[in-house]
Amino acid sequence: MIKNVFIIFITAIFVAACAKKEAIFFLQGNAQGTSYHISYVSKDKIVSKKQIDSLLADIDRSMSAWIPNSIISRINNNEKDVIIDDYFRTVFNKAVEVSDKTKGDFDITVGPLINAWGFGPATKKTLNKRKLDSLLPLVNYKMLSLQHSKIVKEKPEIKIDFNAIAQGYSVDVLADFFQKKGITHYLVELGGEIKSNGKKIKEEWKVGIEQPDEENASDRKLQAIVNLGNRALATSGNYRKFYREGNQKFSHIINPKTGYPAKHNLLSTTVIANDAITADAYATAFMVMGLQKSIDFVEKNKELNLEVFFIYDEKGKWKTYISPGLMKRIKTVS
Repeated sequence: MIKNVFIIFITAIFVAACAKKEAIFFLQGNAQGTSYHISYVSKDKIVSKKQIDSLLADIDRSMSAWIPNSIISRINNNEKDVIIDDYFRTVFNKAVEVSDKTKGDFDITVGPLINAWGFGPATKKTLNKRKLDSLLPLVNYKMLSLQHSKIVKEKPEIKIDFNAIAQGYSVDVLADFFQKKGITHYLVELGGEIKSNGKKIKEEWKVGIEQPDEENASDRKLQAIVNLGNRALATSGNYRKFYREGNQKFSHIINPKTGYPAKHNLLSTTVIANDAITADAYATAFMVMGLQKSIDFVEKNKELNLEVFFIYDEKGKWKTYISPGLMKRIKTVS
């Protein structure tokens, strides 16, 4: 009788364990000069903040120009025999692909200009047209090549800048990490770049797109809400990183063809793509292109499967453009 009771007791514990319900677990922290927020659905907390921080640190050691001994810094400093890793290779190849597609409106050799305008690790210097004109011959992605795991530069002064693409790729790396752990329901956000998969238990993952308000950075209102599904999203805007000198505003998004910060009526670009590295790169490219050129690009390159939400200024009033494929999955707030 005692033996039977014991068996029944063990069986009850086993059934209870098998019936354990899924829950949403949260991770957050700071990395790459910004913050990350991750939600995932699982029966147990099987991913730790330490694991996430370690992955992001590995990526920084490859592609952060702010770390003196990173791979990208060593290449920019013309150290000999620098072997790139898989992180660097993936981002470099994607950057070249996007540069080819956009005819150079996206260009990772914009590094000298980024530094000159004060948005890179180098100290900002006094700028004039003559100085900028001297830097433009250093900006052309076609002067870079990948040969036997080494980056070859045609000119030693060329400097690579991955800021417009590496954060999106970092999101993809984290998403892939969850997939390998057997977690298929998650939302990963890093610095505003997002990738989601599956569902938030019983509902879809929904993502907010903020208004381009440069005055209230900590309390921006939402412009729209997107049902993201199994896709990635990135937003770029001239209101995020900038500084003022006198009456002039200078944005961190530099036009690689003119050498000057991109300036037109397009205030922010949100791009939805299959992966975050693609969304991130094109969000920046479209800020350089401007409104109509970006709309035409999306329509002519349907094979990229891009969906876009643009906020632009028309005679002092904010207006929006939503690509047709996104209409059913987006709700404007105001």
